[in-house]
Parts: sequence; C-alpha cells; structure tokens
Amino acid sequence: MNQQGVRWTADQVLALAPDAASRKAGSRLGSAGPWSETGCGGGDGRGAVWGECKGSGSTPYRTVVDTAGVAYKCSCPSRKFPCKHALGLLLLWASDEEAVQEVQAPPEWAGEWLEGRRKKAEEAQAAPDTATATADPEAARRRAERRAERVTAGAVELEQRLDDLLRGGLAAAEQAGYGLWEETAARMVDAQAPGLAGRVRELGAIPASGAGWPVRLLEECAMLHLLDRAWLGREQLPEPLAATVRTRVGVPVAAEGAAVRDRWLVLAQYDSSDGRLTTRRIWLHGRESGRTALVLDFGAAGRAPGVALPVGLELDAELTAYPGAGQLRAALGERFSGRGSGGCPPEEHSGVAGGADGPPAGVRAADAVAAYGRVLRDDPWAESWPVTLAEVIPVPSGDSWQLADSDGRLALPIAPDALSRPGLWTLVALSGGGPVTVFGECGHRGFTPLTAWAPDGTDAVPLT
Repeated sequence: MNQQGVRWTADQVLALAPDAASRKAGSRLGSAGPWSETGCGGGDGRGAVWGECKGSGSTPYRTVVDTAGVAYKCSCPSRKFPCKHALGLLLLWASDEEAVQEVQAPPEWAGEWLEGRRKKAEEAQAAPDTATATADPEAARRRAERRAERVTAGAVELEQRLDDLLRGGLAAAEQAGYGLWEETAARMVDAQAPGLAGRVRELGAIPASGAGWPVRLLEECAMLHLLDRAWLGREQLPEPLAATVRTRVGVPVAAEGAAVRDRWLVLAQYDSSDGRLTTRRIWLHGRESGRTALVLDFGAAGRAPGVALPVGLELDAELTAYPGAGQLRAALGERFSGRGSGGCPPEEHSGVAGGADGPPAGVRAADAVAAYGRVLRDDPWAESWPVTLAEVIPVPSGDSWQLADSDGRLALPIAPDALSRPGLWTLVALSGGGPVTVFGECGHRGFTPLTAWAPDGTDAVPLT
C-alpha cells in the first residue's frame, strides 16, 4: 500500500461536491489536460494531492488537498467548498496514477499550507486547556441563566400561539399562509431558541404539503407542545433527558467525556438547507468500538460546510460525544497518521485508508424498527435512527417502494422524500433483484437509504 492508502473512487470524490453544478464542472477538470506540476504523497505518512490548473488568466490556479484531513486550498476566487479545481484534481488522482504520481515532498507553496494546517491542529488540541484555565465560571453561569430566561419566555409565547391555532381550528393554518409561521419563528430566534424556530418553520410548510396535511400538522404541533412543556419542566427531568431537551431547543452544549479513538468508516454524508444555513450530516461507524456517530458541520450565507469526508473511507481519529439521552452526535477531534488504533505500522494504516473491511454488520427490518422504538423512549423527538440493513431487496409497492428482507419476513417502506431522489434508481440497479446491504435512517415516515454496498461488500455507493 502506498503512503496514502487506497486512492479514492470517482463516486467518493463527487460525493464531496457542494452541488450538482460543482460536480459537473469538476468532472470536466478530471483529465490530465489542464493540469501540471501534479503530485501526491508528502513523505511524512500523511496524504496530500497537489497541482496547478490552467485557467482563463496567465497564472494557473494552485490547488492542494489534504486527504488525511480532509481539507482543501485553491488560489481560485470560488466561494464553493471544495471548488471545481479541487474536485477535478481529486478525480484525476483517483483515475490516473501516471498523471498524479507519488513524490517524496510537495512543492513549497503546497508544503507551507500543509505544515500550517498541522501546526494549527496542534495548537487547537492545546487550546481547550488554556480556555478552561482563563474562563470566568461565574460570568459563564450568568450568561447561561440569561439565555435560559429568554428561551423560557419564547417557549411560553409559543405555547400561547399553539393554543390559538388549535382553538381557531387547523383550517385557519392554511388560510393564514406562511407569513404567520415565519413571524413566530423569528420570535423564537430572538428568544435564542433556534431549535424551536426550526420546528416552527417546518410547521409552516405542512399546509402546502399535499393530502393529509391536517393530520401531519396536528402530529407536529403535539411534538412541539411536548418539547415546550419539557423545557418548562426541565428541572424535574433526569439529566440525560434534560440534556436532550436543551439540545432540541437549540441551547449550545459542548462535547464532553473521554475521546474515543477508532478507525471510523464514513457511512454517509449529505446536506440539507433551510435557506439560511446548510447543515452537513456525516455518519461514522467505529470498526473496533462498534459505535455509530454523527458529525455535524454548518455553512452560512450560501457557503458549503467545511468538513467533507468521502463515503466509504476510513478515518483514524478521535471523537468526543455530546451529552443527551439517545444522542449520537460527536465532535471530530484529532486525526492521526502513522500507527493506528489497531497497532498497524504506518505503511498499513494512514490517516485515511480504504474501506477494505466492507460495511458494518447489518440487521433485519424488524430489528431496525425495534431499534427506532427504543430510542424514542429516551428522545421522543427523534425523527429517525441510523441502521444498516443486511440482505434486503428493493421492491415496488404500488406507487412506492419497499426494502424487503430476502426471506420475505418484513418490508420497510422507503420514506416519501427519498422516492424522488436519483439514488433510489441507483439502489435498484445495484441490487438487480438480489439482496444488498443498505445504510440509512429508519423513522416514522419510513426508511431513507443513504449508502449501499454491492453484493460482494467491497464498494460503498452513495445514494444521496
């Protein structure tokens, strides 16, 4: 194995693109024609790829990617992350070993950026201790109390608005339009409760969501009412549940506890946007711990989030969990090169390696439903739960689709939102009528497939 481990596949590279336009533009730059001074390696056990891309100006764009990080740097003016040049360079690296060969050291301009990243990582690792030592606990306590008071005032106001809605009848929600909900959401933002604001905006979209919307609106109003009441009575809740309520309301919490180092397999990555903020969700599976973890990153004002990890690769890293009952969110900490947690020598275990071990062990459809049911006891607001399904077959069911156990015992309906995605047809083609392994989110609206593995279990195929 070379110093960088297995090179990425084209699908893994394109899964990093912030949008369809970037995928198309990056694909056009995935050949050797516009590139010069390319190379990969670095000679220090970490992975990097670099090159110069000819553009419209006289000076080529300089692009470098830290594949162990994963991070990108390009001299182009694009606000997208990664830009088309980074995507094109990675596609070239993935497909043409002759065009991007390994060398002992990067050029000076790439080496300076890579070294700067590593120094910042070392400083960031030491920073929490300094912050803890200099922070004023009393001032922090007063700030937390003031915020809690504002959130409480917002929750009380929201309860009154829900009462008014139900008293006037759900039909009034359709007549009022979205403006009333947006005004209420803005009030929740003022109350420093972004979690409540997000749920209010979701309520506003339900009356225009098609047949059966009154039932869905009543369900979501009930869940929002439950969250309001839980916040107002949080002092009587067990601490794990109280932490979950704080998270759902939107009160910031810090990751805590001991960091877990493992070889983390990237199961899925996808973005969602509310027009103001882009949220990137990255699902990870610990090869040795067996844990599943969710890493969140955010991008504002049309910018893509900064963290991007290709589906199907492994990351030798530390994760620190956030508090809360039934919560899987974790903070991505130090990422390593050289000796991994399994004791492998550097040439066999780099910071990012190929997913040669295949997918996690999967479960049957009935087990997936049971797992989601258990998590609802700890977190009633959980919309879904991450599950790997083993030996399931995508089959049509009327106007919809299901994932059926290969033995025919049970079938999970595919969530309505996933039916219109091209990934569904990718899954059907990959299956070819036979059983496959699928990772996704199992929730009250069905199963959302995110990644699938070919029958031999070697290649992870993103479905998002």
